[in-house]
Amino acid sequence: MNKEYSFIIESSARKSLKNLQPKFIKQIVFKIFTLQDNPFPQDCKKLKGYEKGYRVDQGEYRILYTVENDKIRIFKIGKRNDDEVYQNL
Repeated sequence: MNKEYSFIIESSARKSLKNLQPKFIKQIVFKIFTLQDNPFPQDCKKLKGYEKGYRVDQGEYRILYTVENDKIRIFKIGKRNDDEVYQNL
């Protein structure tokens, strides 16, 4: 049986979600829930210079997160083609 992870969505990520269209919110939330079963899917990439940091893409958006023990911390959500998602890490 696979280990299930709990997750925390930080206020900055929640704020980003609130500003999106409902269809994008639904896609991103679905992707976040899939991370509960496997926080290291095939399409995840390690963030350079950010210990324990990863990113996954969902449509036009990136989800940035860390994994420690049995917790996933979603700390940033932003457009894929916009480097703004990587600012202030």
